[in-house]
Amino acid sequence: MLWVFLSMLLTGILLSVSVTFSSLKDHLSSTIVRSVSEALPSEAFLFLMAREMTSLRIHYPDQLTGEFDLLKMATDVELGDIRTLLGRELPGLERYHTEIAIAGKGTNFSNIPIESPPPSEEQLNSREVDQDELDAAKEKEDEEEKRERQVIEDKSVLIYHSHSWEAFNPLLTGESNQDASSTNPDVNVIAVGSKLKKELETRGIGAVHDRTDMTRGLKEKGWNYNHSYVLSRELVQEALAQDDRLTYLVDIHRDSQPKKITTQTINGIEYARLFFIVGKENENFEKNLAIAKEIHEALESQYPGISRGVFIKTKMEGNGIYNQDLTERAMLLEFGGVDNNLTELYNSIEAFADVFADYYYQDAETVDAKVSE
Repeated sequence: MLWVFLSMLLTGILLSVSVTFSSLKDHLSSTIVRSVSEALPSEAFLFLMAREMTSLRIHYPDQLTGEFDLLKMATDVELGDIRTLLGRELPGLERYHTEIAIAGKGTNFSNIPIESPPPSEEQLNSREVDQDELDAAKEKEDEEEKRERQVIEDKSVLIYHSHSWEAFNPLLTGESNQDASSTNPDVNVIAVGSKLKKELETRGIGAVHDRTDMTRGLKEKGWNYNHSYVLSRELVQEALAQDDRLTYLVDIHRDSQPKKITTQTINGIEYARLFFIVGKENENFEKNLAIAKEIHEALESQYPGISRGVFIKTKMEGNGIYNQDLTERAMLLEFGGVDNNLTELYNSIEAFADVFADYYYQDAETVDAKVSE
């Protein structure tokens, strides 16, 4: 009898929620919950209960399946697995679903990557550029510009940024914080991508750099933060359609961990540590994981401690795909953390470019050998 009473009580609560949900969603503070509320019709909540209570199933057949598929694409919430929702709603919970494929020096579950929350309009505009820091880094860049860079027609690497607003405290004025954000491409991860493009070209590797301001792009489409990878996917697919020679995808981010975790001194030089994220929810998972592991090992052999490792994520703790289903040579790279400066970042990019170039040319030889067989 108790079970029957509880079932009736729960059903009554759900009925009330389904009736009032349209008004409640305007008061929800959580981005992901609000996204769910906007993507689903009110009947969907009764439909979800029907999946668990046999007596309700006849009244709610699978007519809403298509809308659930839309929800999954828009928010990365898997309705059959509540962890994909709770992992975003309970602070810190999603991090403990992350799998460490290879742990770099000092890497453990107490210091695994932290993703910044979506920035507010105020956060994006409240801090100005620290011009002194930029000028200091530019002096070094001017010297390096003297190096010969080839004009390469064959572009094989696409560099882009799903979270282009991720910025670095040393490049901004005002109080430092874990969520440093800016739409200025000189102080956010777009600057990292620009440097990587130059370093690859110096080594004879053609690269395309997508500098899209994702904040503006999302706003223009009426989308929120949870659509970041939907938008970046459109950009990547467009680039691939325009040039089928693009075979390597590099999505560049930065971590939110503090400097003591994201910096390594190697032979007296400060490097912003980097790491790889591999999405498990796509058919290219094993191949992309193998590339990440190989480059990680090569980095560690030449620059001990520069890599924090290789991490695997499913939809429980992130997007789970990261556009890595679009090619067998896709990487999500996080360079440094929120407290790293440009000099440390540039040192890391140069080190990565060295190692990647070795991998790239060996990979090209392997492909050519297979073609000639």
